[in-house]
Amino acid sequence: MSILLITSSPRGNASHSTRIATEFADKLLAADPSNTLVVRDLVANPLPHIDADYASGIYTPVEARTPRQAEVVGVSDDVVDELFAADTIILATGFINFNISSTLKSWVDHVARSGKTFAYGENGPKGLVTGKKVYIVLASGGIYSEGAAVQMDHAIPYLRSVLGFVGMTDVDVIRIEGVGMGADAVTAALAKATAKVDAVVAASRQIEAAA
Repeated sequence: MSILLITSSPRGNASHSTRIATEFADKLLAADPSNTLVVRDLVANPLPHIDADYASGIYTPVEARTPRQAEVVGVSDDVVDELFAADTIILATGFINFNISSTLKSWVDHVARSGKTFAYGENGPKGLVTGKKVYIVLASGGIYSEGAAVQMDHAIPYLRSVLGFVGMTDVDVIRIEGVGMGADAVTAALAKATAKVDAVVAASRQIEAAA
C-alpha cells in the first residue's frame, strides 16, 4: 500500500494535526513492511497559488506552453501524479477561520483539474481519482462536530465535496477538537484521536492477516 501524507499546519512541532497524522502514517508503515510513504509538507514546501500562467497553461498543448506555463503546470502534474500513485491519503490541517489552511487549499487547486482528475461528459462531471481511501485529520480549538457550532465547520463539508468531486468518496475524519479549552481538553482530544488511529491500524492488520 502506498501512503500519501499531506501536512499543512503552520504551527510546526506544536501542530496537533501534524503530530497525529504523522503518527498515523508511521503506524500504518509499521503494520505492514511492504507499505510505502510519501510526505508532502505544504508548509516547508508550499505550492504556489494558481495564477494566469497556470490557468492558461493547463489548457495549452504541452509543446505550445511558455517556459513559465510549463513550470507552473509541471508543479501541478507532480502533485496529481502523487495522488494517483497513492492508495491511502492522509490530509492534515488545522481549523483556520472555520476552514482548511490556505496551503492545503492551494494543493486542492492544483489537483482538481479538468481532464486530469475529473472530466465533464453528457451526464455532468465524473471524478477520475477512484479506489482511494482518505483520512482527514483536523485539529480545532473548539468543538465543531456537534452542537450549535456545527454550522461553522466549513472545513469537513468542503473537503468531502471537493474530494468526492474528483472521485474520492471513501473519506473518514479524525478530529482533534477542543484543544483551545485547556490542558485537560488537549489531553482528551489527543487520546480520542489516537484511539481512532489505533483502531484503523488494527483493522488494517486484520485485513492483511486475512489476505
